[in-house]
Amino acid sequence: MGKFSGALPTPSWKRAERKIAVGRCPHLDEILGLNEPISRRDFLDGTLVASAGMLVAGACPFPLSGQAASEISSGWTGYTGEGDYKAAAGNTEPVIQSAHAVRDGQYDKAPSEVTETGEVYDCVVVGGGFAGLSAGLFFHQRATSNRTCLILDNARIFGGVAKRNEFVVDGHRLFAPQASVHFQPPYPNSFLKGVYDAMGLDWDAFKSYQKWQGPPPEISLPRSAYGQGTIKGKPASGFFFGAKYGHKPGIWITDPWGKKLEGTPFSETTRKEMLRLNSEQPVVPPLVYDYPGDPVSRQLDSMTLEDYLIRTYGVSRETIRFFVAGEMSGGFGLGPDALSGFLEHEWSKTIPTVDDSMATGIQMFPGGNSGMIRLLIKTLIPEAIEGPRTMEAVWKNSVNFAALDQAGQRIRMRLNSTAVRVEHIGEPAKSDFVSVTYLNDGRLQRVRAKTVVMAGGGWITKHVVRDLDEARRNSYEQFNYSPYMTVNVAVRNWRFLYDLGISSAAWFEGFGRYVNVRKNATFGVDSPTTGPDLPTVLTFFIDFAKPGLPARSQGQLGRAELLSTSFADYERRIREQMTEMFASSGFDAKRDIAGIVLNRFGHAFINPQPGFFFGLDGKPAPRDALRNGPFGRIAFSHSDLAGAMDHRNAFLESERAVSELLDRVLT
Repeated sequence: MGKFSGALPTPSWKRAERKIAVGRCPHLDEILGLNEPISRRDFLDGTLVASAGMLVAGACPFPLSGQAASEISSGWTGYTGEGDYKAAAGNTEPVIQSAHAVRDGQYDKAPSEVTETGEVYDCVVVGGGFAGLSAGLFFHQRATSNRTCLILDNARIFGGVAKRNEFVVDGHRLFAPQASVHFQPPYPNSFLKGVYDAMGLDWDAFKSYQKWQGPPPEISLPRSAYGQGTIKGKPASGFFFGAKYGHKPGIWITDPWGKKLEGTPFSETTRKEMLRLNSEQPVVPPLVYDYPGDPVSRQLDSMTLEDYLIRTYGVSRETIRFFVAGEMSGGFGLGPDALSGFLEHEWSKTIPTVDDSMATGIQMFPGGNSGMIRLLIKTLIPEAIEGPRTMEAVWKNSVNFAALDQAGQRIRMRLNSTAVRVEHIGEPAKSDFVSVTYLNDGRLQRVRAKTVVMAGGGWITKHVVRDLDEARRNSYEQFNYSPYMTVNVAVRNWRFLYDLGISSAAWFEGFGRYVNVRKNATFGVDSPTTGPDLPTVLTFFIDFAKPGLPARSQGQLGRAELLSTSFADYERRIREQMTEMFASSGFDAKRDIAGIVLNRFGHAFINPQPGFFFGLDGKPAPRDALRNGPFGRIAFSHSDLAGAMDHRNAFLESERAVSELLDRVLT
């Protein structure tokens, strides 16, 4: 178990799933700021759309399971921020529509109207996130200088989930992560250190974070969206309990762990179990494996993480689903009820780093790991971002989109390009080329490749690779995925938190579960200071776990909820939640909220069930067929093959995939 840093789950039986009729109370709308200027709201890809008051809450703009394509609901996207990532918040409507067309069989028959570009590449990489860009990096490093590579990405900007949101608030440019939040220092001679060095990651840039500019006492802020600050040497965190716990307007318990949860409405049994989990006090010796694949690791993989925690800590299933589920969902999408026990040691043993503590190890770009993505693209295509390859220039300067796809470049990036058919020309074992057909701005185009790296998620790869063999196809059928949403709320100040004596908050009812204020590395922001009277961005993480249901059912129900809820409905929920918690300390939603961006990801996390890593009952692990060698001239590198969506796993999978192709295929 890892330390929980004050972040707590929202239990499924208390999670707000109500559908609120938009505009139900004009007076309340005014109080919540729902009638504020359109610069905050009612935009679709930068274009003004119909008033949210004309929407039917819950109308779903996307077919969920093979239905015919439907019209896009204009109130689904909302405001998307400023800068390079405007109109690129999460899975956008065009991206979802194109992917669903592939899933629903629109391209099952080879289309007749395809433009042959005449291009032939030594390698085509499908996917422009961490897996795809690192595959491009490894190809660039290891292939001879005359070899060429094309990276296809379905979005309007590269990065996958590692993108950022930008706001301009009262003259300050602010950043926040869409997903993929922070990173840790690697071992000095490790593979991971080599990748960071190759992209130009300058560790010295993270020696300077914003200083305090505010009244005493100072709150020492964390560097990550998952951390907590301290005030007078004690945690600056609080738990909120509202109406569902018999408190209206609500109460705050500050430094709840330091107080041993005294004053909380939890039962004595629940308190004891929560404290035992948080302080990592096992009642029997934990199961710790020596190496992946040894008997202990296989034992862990044979049980759910929930059963392992019950065994090890002697706590109830109910407490785990109440307390641990939300914490786990931040890294795996679902709670321990559906996940393999092998994940207990995922971060500490599978992909270890020198220091993964929030206090001294964790580092974060102002907008999350989009900073690494920008360094990668600058390394592969030097003209892709204006200016030198320094941390500040790459972070602050604009993307030169015209430079991404120019003839004569060794590495090219083609955006707005959804791969719809990837297949060998001839028998896979004897083929010399792979045909890659993609949809670019509404037109089907085709290139040929000597090798292909499939660096997108397995949920779409299994549909795109048309001649995939039965063993690999059966493997993909055992992969489960869950959705997630990151909501970034720009506020003009955070005095309402400071006056409570906290910089991070957790709650157990309503919308979300946790939020904090963080300080930023100074190379990426326009102010070297921070304080409660300056603007900031609060990041809310929203899971869709339904503990107790099978993993696949949880994912399907969660996606239906994510895709069927309008921007206006989610906006109302976040404004209501913040008002309930912070109005007593001076928060005014109408005055203080400067912008809200929703980042929805339909398949944010792989959910590895027991047996995912090493197999069960004598059967191979689902991922083995996809990792044990290339399929003809095609290799697979997406991070879900590792069982955890993490940029480090993406690097490892891509290094393997590129090595397979260079060692065995590309001559």
